[in-house]
Amino acid sequence: MENSNIEKIVTEVVELLKKRKLTISTAESCTGGLLSQLITSVSGASEVFELGICTYSERIKHEFLGVPTEEIEKYDVVSEQVALSMVKGLKERSGADICISVTGIAGPGGGTPEKPVGTVYIGFDICGDRFVELPKLWELEDRSRENIRRSAAAFAFETVAKRLGL
Repeated sequence: MENSNIEKIVTEVVELLKKRKLTISTAESCTGGLLSQLITSVSGASEVFELGICTYSERIKHEFLGVPTEEIEKYDVVSEQVALSMVKGLKERSGADICISVTGIAGPGGGTPEKPVGTVYIGFDICGDRFVELPKLWELEDRSRENIRRSAAAFAFETVAKRLGL
C-alpha cells in the first residue's frame, strides 16, 4: 500500500465521479475524518461529496448509522460485521452512489494478539455492490498511528478506483 501518492489517487477518483455524475459519502472511525478531508481538498468536490461523518463511539455508530448494539457486543466494534453495518447505514442515510466506512485500531495502543494495531476493516457500497476489505496494515513496516490512518485511506480510494475502472 503506497500512501505517498494518496492525493493523486483521490483527485483522480473525484474527477472520475464528477465525469460519471456519481456521489460519495464516508463514515469514519479510526481515520477520524481523513477520507472526508482528502475528498474536500480536491477542487470541485462539492459536485460529488454528499456526507462525511465521524462515528467514533459505539453509541454514535448505533444512533447515526443503525449498527445493532448486539452486533457490536457479539463481534466487537472492530469487525467485518460492524464495517458492513456502518456502510449499510451510510447508504440508507446519504443515498450516495459510493459509500465507504472505516473501523479499526490505528494505535499505538489498543491492539491485541487477535486484533493487532493495524487491524482496519473498510466497508464499501459501490453502486450497490456491498463488501468489506481487511488490508493487512499490521504488516506495515511503519505502524505509526498516522501511517496506519493514511494507509487505510489510500487503500479505500485505491479500491474505489479499481472498482470504477481507473
